[in-house]
Amino acid sequence: MTILKKGRAMHDTTTSRGSQALQFLSFTLGGLEYGIDFARVQELRVLKALERFAASGEIIGGVAVSRGVIIPLVDMRVACGTTPDAPDPLTDVIILRLSNCVMGMVVDGVTGVVTVAPEQVAPLPVAAADGGRPDYLLGLGQAGGRRLILVDIEKLMSVKRPAARQVA
Repeated sequence: MTILKKGRAMHDTTTSRGSQALQFLSFTLGGLEYGIDFARVQELRVLKALERFAASGEIIGGVAVSRGVIIPLVDMRVACGTTPDAPDPLTDVIILRLSNCVMGMVVDGVTGVVTVAPEQVAPLPVAAADGGRPDYLLGLGQAGGRRLILVDIEKLMSVKRPAARQVA
């Protein structure tokens, strides 16, 4: 499978013999590689100057127009607790088609499409401090010598952040 992004072709980096294998769009964020269901991806874009409407430090990084629709952009770099650098040519926006909306998410860079069979997914270790892992983490996929943290993007984007406390 080939997808076009920024004028260059990206190819599926692995093959699978099983019919139940899933394709994940892989991307980097804070030095780690993640994968989301490729079926949820509407399009890929290079991050350009955006119309900002949120206060500094908010995860809503601006808006973009995709196919005539104004969509919010979630800056996953901020959501993961890192301070994003100025956008560079590798900074990407993944436009997602979710069950209840279309939205974009800003990541450090898209790395390709990876096919992962169910037997190539291992559970993530549970952190002892919090007693469990978030339900939006599917596991650790291993394919073609790569390890991806597999994320259920529908569940991740439905997580409610606690409201900030006001100090009088």
